Amino acid sequence: MRVLYNLVIVIVIIFSPIIIIYRILKQKESSERFFEKFGFLQKKRRNGKLIWFHCSSVGELLSITPLVEKLEREKDIKNILISTSTLSSSKIFEKFKFKKTVHQFYPIDNPIIVNKFLNYWKPSAVFFVESEIWPEMLNSLKRKKIKIFLLNARISKRSFNRWKYFKKFGTKIFNIFDYIFPQNKETYNYLKYFRVKKMQILGNLKFSETTKINVKNSLKTNFIHRRILCAASTHYNEEEIISNIHLNLKKKFDNLITIIIPRHIERSKEILKTLNYKKLKYICHSENRKIDKDTDIYLVDTYGESKAFYSFSKVVFLGGSLVPKGGQNPLEPVRFGCYIAHGKYTFNFNEIYNMLSKKKLSFKAKNFSELNKTIFNLLKKKSNNKKEINRFKKIGNDILTAHLLKIRVLI
Repeated sequence: MRVLYNLVIVIVIIFSPIIIIYRILKQKESSERFFEKFGFLQKKRRNGKLIWFHCSSVGELLSITPLVEKLEREKDIKNILISTSTLSSSKIFEKFKFKKTVHQFYPIDNPIIVNKFLNYWKPSAVFFVESEIWPEMLNSLKRKKIKIFLLNARISKRSFNRWKYFKKFGTKIFNIFDYIFPQNKETYNYLKYFRVKKMQILGNLKFSETTKINVKNSLKTNFIHRRILCAASTHYNEEEIISNIHLNLKKKFDNLITIIIPRHIERSKEILKTLNYKKLKYICHSENRKIDKDTDIYLVDTYGESKAFYSFSKVVFLGGSLVPKGGQNPLEPVRFGCYIAHGKYTFNFNEIYNMLSKKKLSFKAKNFSELNKTIFNLLKKKSNNKKEINRFKKIGNDILTAHLLKIRVLI
C-alpha cells in the first residue's frame, strides 16, 4: 500500500510543472511561493521550541487561530509554524498580525521533500487539523519521535465508508497519532472502529472565535439606509441564483443591496459576466468607492473581509449549500447576530446546522422558490439574536480553554 502511494506521489511530482503552471494561470497558486511545496524554504526559523499546525485551507485555519493567539503568549514557545495547502488560506493568514507565527505551504508528501522540511523546521510537536492525513509525513514524524496530534478531528460518514475498505491501513495510520481530539461523537465512534484509544472529545474548535482581525466599521456607513442581503462563500452557479433572488426581492424592497463574497475570489471576472448579463449594477470592493443609490450588487473581490460585512448584515446566505459542496461554517455570521439561509447540502456541518435550526437561527431551503421566500421573511424580521450570541461565545470560550489546558500538558 505504501509503495503504491509513493509511486502515485512520484507521478504527481513528474507532472507537477504542468499542474503548477495551470494553477498559476487560474490564480489558484502563488507564482512566487509554489516552490515551498517542493521543500525550498525561505522563511527563517528562530532558535527555540517550535510547534507546528497544519490546516488544509481557510476553514481549518480559522478554527485554530484562537488557539494560536493563546499559544503565542506562552514564553517557552518561541516559534509557531502554520502550514496550509491553498493560496486563499495564505492570503487570510496575512490578515493576522502574529508575532511568533509564520506561514509555509505544506510540502508534497514525498520522503525526500518531507525530510528536508522536517530537518529545517525541527518541530517538537505537530497538530494536523480535522482530516489531514499524509502517510509519508506521519511515518517520518514517528521515526523522528516527534509528538503528533490530530486536532478537531472530523470523519464524515462518506469518508468512513472509504476508510473501511482499508481497515488495516487505517488502523495503522490513526494509531500513529499520540492523541486525537474528535470534534463530535460521530467521529469518535468511527475512530473506535480503527481501535484508537488515546482520544478525547473537547468540543468543536469552530465554536471559538479570533480577535485578531479588526472589523472595519467605516464600511458600515457605505451601506446606511440600505436593506442588506449578504451571500457569503458562494460557489459556481450560486451567484446566478442569488442574483435572480435579488431581482425578485428588489420589487418588494426598493432599497435592497446584495453583497456577494465568493468562496474563491479568482472567479470574480466570471461572476461579473453573470451580473452584466442580468443587467445588474455593481461595485467591486477593490474599487474602494461609495455605492450609488441604484447599486444592486457589491462584489467582495478581496480576501479576508467576511467579518466586516457580517457586522452590519442581518441576513446571510451561506454558499456551498445549493451545490453539493457540503456547506460552510455558519457560526461566524451567527456571532454577529445574523440569520442564516442555506440550501440542502450542508453535510460538512450537519451537527452545527441542526443545532442552529432548532434555535431558529438557520433556515434550509430545498429549491429556489423556498430560498426566495425564506430570505424575504428573514429580511422582514425585526428581532435580534443577542441572547444566543452570548451563549455561543461562552461555548466557544469553554472549548478553547479545554483545548489549551490539554495541549499544555501534552506538549
